[in-house]
Amino acid sequence: MKRFLIFIIGIVSALSSIMAEDITFTASAPSVVEVGDKFRVQFTVNTQNAQNFNAPDFKGFEVIYGPSPSTSSSFQIINGHTSHQSSVTYTFVLICDKAGTYTIESATIQAEGKTVKSKPIKVKVLPLGQGGAAQQGSNSNGSSRGRQSSRPVTTGADISTKDLFMTATASRTNVFEQEAILLTYKIYTLVNLTQLDGKLPTLDGFQIQEIQLPRNKEFQLESYNGRNYHTVVWSQYVLFPQKSGELVIPSITYEGVVVQPRRNIDPIDAFFNGVSGMMELKKKITTPSLTIHVSPLPPKPANFSGAVGQFSLSSSINSEEVKTNDAVNFKIEVKGTGNMKLINTPEVAFPKGFETYDAKVNDNFSLTRNGLSGSKEFEYLAVPRYAGKYTLPEVEFVYFDTASKSYKTLKTEARTINIVKGEGDSKQAVADFTNGQQAVKQLNQDIRYIKLGKVDMRKDAGELFVSWKYLLCYIVPALVFAVMMMLGCRRLRENANVAKLRGKKANKVARKRMKQAAVFLADKKQNEFYDEVLKALWGYIADKLNIQQERLNKDNISGELQAKGVEQSLIDEFIKALNDCEFARYAPGDANEAMEAVYNNSISIIGKIENSI
Repeated sequence: MKRFLIFIIGIVSALSSIMAEDITFTASAPSVVEVGDKFRVQFTVNTQNAQNFNAPDFKGFEVIYGPSPSTSSSFQIINGHTSHQSSVTYTFVLICDKAGTYTIESATIQAEGKTVKSKPIKVKVLPLGQGGAAQQGSNSNGSSRGRQSSRPVTTGADISTKDLFMTATASRTNVFEQEAILLTYKIYTLVNLTQLDGKLPTLDGFQIQEIQLPRNKEFQLESYNGRNYHTVVWSQYVLFPQKSGELVIPSITYEGVVVQPRRNIDPIDAFFNGVSGMMELKKKITTPSLTIHVSPLPPKPANFSGAVGQFSLSSSINSEEVKTNDAVNFKIEVKGTGNMKLINTPEVAFPKGFETYDAKVNDNFSLTRNGLSGSKEFEYLAVPRYAGKYTLPEVEFVYFDTASKSYKTLKTEARTINIVKGEGDSKQAVADFTNGQQAVKQLNQDIRYIKLGKVDMRKDAGELFVSWKYLLCYIVPALVFAVMMMLGCRRLRENANVAKLRGKKANKVARKRMKQAAVFLADKKQNEFYDEVLKALWGYIADKLNIQQERLNKDNISGELQAKGVEQSLIDEFIKALNDCEFARYAPGDANEAMEAVYNNSISIIGKIENSI
C-alpha cells in the first residue's frame, strides 16, 4: 500500500510539473547555405498535446519534403524528483536556386489550449562559388550537397593556397600600451580537412591569454573572394602589449591532414585487395604576419592605478558606527573591462588611531574578446583604538580610458565613522580578519606599568659561578666530546679494515640494486631486470666473502660459505638462485611471472645468507 501511494504521488507530481511547464515553440535552420543546397527546417513544441500546426509561407524556397512530424518522450526520477519531457517536431526539407537573404516567417500551433508562434529566422543563400565548398566530416548547418564539390588531388602540392588557407586578423592594429587586442586565426577550405596541428609561439612584448573555443569545430559556409568556403575560427587570443613601438606577430606554419579520393582506382578492385578508396595528404598552411603599432601612454599622473580600459568604481563599509577594538571592513570594487590583472591596490588614508592591515584582493573577472571583464575587489581591515568621530576620506582611482584616449579619475564618497567606547578595555583582542585568518594583535600587553605598592624583595641564595649548575655546564660538554671522540676512533679503525667494511656494506649495496631491479620489473624491461639481479647476487656474495673478481666462481663461493659455517642446503639454494636467474632470461613462457619469481627468490636468499653469516 505504501509503495502504491508513493507511485501515485510521483504520477501526480509529474502531471503537475507538465501542466506548470511553459509552452515553447522554436524554429531552427542553418544560417548560411549555398544555392542548390538541400537543408532542413524544424519546428519543435515541447508538448505532445498539440494540434492545428500551420506552416509559414516559405517564400523564396522550394519545399521538396515535409511536413514530417516526429515525437519524443522521456520520464526520469532522480533523487526522488520526477521529471517528464515530451515534444513534437515538424521537419521540412527546402532548396533555393537564387542567392540572397531570406526570412522564414513564424509558424503557429495550438498547444495546451493556447496558440503559440515561433520566431522568424533568417537564412543567407550564397551564390554558387567557383569550385564550391568541400563537404566536411561534420556539417553543422544541416545542409547536404547532391554533387561532389571538391576535386580529387594526389599530393599535398596539388592543394593550392586558394583551396586551403588561414587568415590572421587583429581587432585593432593601432593601440596604446596595455590595450587589449583580439587575435583571430580562421580556416578557409574547399577540401576535406580532418586535422590541423600548430600553436602560437611566444610573442615578444605581449602578454597572451588564449580564449577557450569548443574542441569540436563546426564549419560554416562563407563567401570569400567569389568562392564559397567552409570556415571555422580555429583559435583566438587576447593580447596585451607591454611596450610601445611596432610589435610583430610572426607567421605560423600549421600542418593539416586532408582526406581525398584516390584517382583512377576501381572500387571493386580496391574492395577485394583491401585498398582504401580514400587517401590522407599532409599540407602545410602558413598564416600571414601582422604588425601592431603600439603608442605609449601619455605622461602618467602620480596616482595612476595602472588600469587601461573602461571602468567604474564603488565602495562599501560594514558599519558607520562601531566600538573600539571592533573591526571596520572597508571595500572598494573596480568593475569594467581591460587589464584587470595589472590594477594596483588603491591607497586608503585611514585616520590616526586606526590599526590597519594589508588589503585582501578578490578577483572576479574572466577572459572575454574585449579583454578581462568583471570586477576586482579590495578589502581593507582597520581596527579603531580610541572613541570619537572620524572621517574616512575619498579614495581616487585614476585609469586610462581607451574610448576617450585620456586619463579619467573616479572617486569614492567620503564616510564619517562614529567610534564608541567598547565594553572591554584595549587589552581585549579583536576577531580574525574575514577569511584572511590574520589575527589582530593585542595592544598594551608588551609594555607593563610600573608595579606600585609593597614589593616582596628577596636575596639570591648564592653566587652563580660557584653553584653546581655552573660546573655542570662544563662537565656535560666535556663528557659528550669524549664519547664522540671514542666513537670516531672506533669508526676510523673499522674503516681501515677494507675487507670488513666491504662485508658490512654488502647487504646495503645488494638492497639498492634489488630496488632498481624492481623498477625494471614494473616497466617490464626483461634484459635490464636480469642484469641487475645478477649484479646484486654476485656483488653481494663477493663483498660479503671478500672474494676478488678473478676468483669469483661458484666453486669458490661454496668453499668460502662452508668455511663461514653456512649450512650446505643454504649454499645449494644460493647457487640455484644464480642458475635460475641465468636460465629464466632465455626460458620460454610467461616472462612477467618468471621475473616475479626470480625477484622474490633473490631477495629471500640474500636475507638468509645475511642472517646465517
